[in-house]
Amino acid sequence: MDHPSSSSPAEPKPHRSLFERLTALISPEPENRGELLEILNDAHERNLIDADALSMIEGVFQVSDLSARDIMVPRSQTDVVDISKPIEEWMPMVLKTAHSRFPAIEGERDKVIGILLAKDLLRYYAEESFDVRDMLRPAVFIPESKRLNVLLRDFRANRNHMAIVVDEYGGVAGVITIEDVLEQIVGDIEDEYDFDEEEDNILAIEAGEQGPRWRVKALTEIDQFNETLGTEFSDEDVDTIGGLVANHLGRVPRKGDRFDIDLLRFEVLRADARQVHVLLVEKLPQIAEAAN
Repeated sequence: MDHPSSSSPAEPKPHRSLFERLTALISPEPENRGELLEILNDAHERNLIDADALSMIEGVFQVSDLSARDIMVPRSQTDVVDISKPIEEWMPMVLKTAHSRFPAIEGERDKVIGILLAKDLLRYYAEESFDVRDMLRPAVFIPESKRLNVLLRDFRANRNHMAIVVDEYGGVAGVITIEDVLEQIVGDIEDEYDFDEEEDNILAIEAGEQGPRWRVKALTEIDQFNETLGTEFSDEDVDTIGGLVANHLGRVPRKGDRFDIDLLRFEVLRADARQVHVLLVEKLPQIAEAAN
């Protein structure tokens, strides 16, 4: 006697199986991050996801690749308050920069003893007796090599917004904030206190294997770039160095792209689906000119 009910569960589902096989052939699962990004870029080109979504996904990958040293504000450019000096001496700087937090030092930049919240200074005007040391919050110290994805998790878990980056010898290398990390995902977070400081567009860093190097914002105007690096790039077709490299490649630059223009080597440090954000520029030896 046949028992249809007992045999039916074991019957194959040819339509579903065929669909799954075709899907696997047409769009196999990505085996690495590069393949996954290619699939996401293809999805963006077919309007399945918008540019903002793709940019944030790429930003998440960048966060896991970068460390604190890559995006920290260097010590020399950090605004600090020296509590060994009268408050009247550094209060104008606090008002001018309008940051919400300041590393507090005692005489030397390597001697960070806490974090001062700008809002706590309101008590200075409201109280007759005011001791700035009592206002300091504990400072968090992290190594230069700390990965940004780990740092972001620590920031959230500890409800902390700023960390002091130290080098292998224990000296202060710079400062990093939770906003700095989030900007790697969502792009620049501008507020009413952000200023376009041209002197921050091009930052000289440690020389590379070929020669001097600079970290350059892509929105740096070509005139400023030429003046600083001694180049003679034309600004007839584009205004910014980001536009120059995009024209050179013939597409939107991607993170990790490396290429030479004249006697300069460019590497894309930050970019999203729409534009390049930060470049590493290294000056090649003059001998390269003769070789060309």
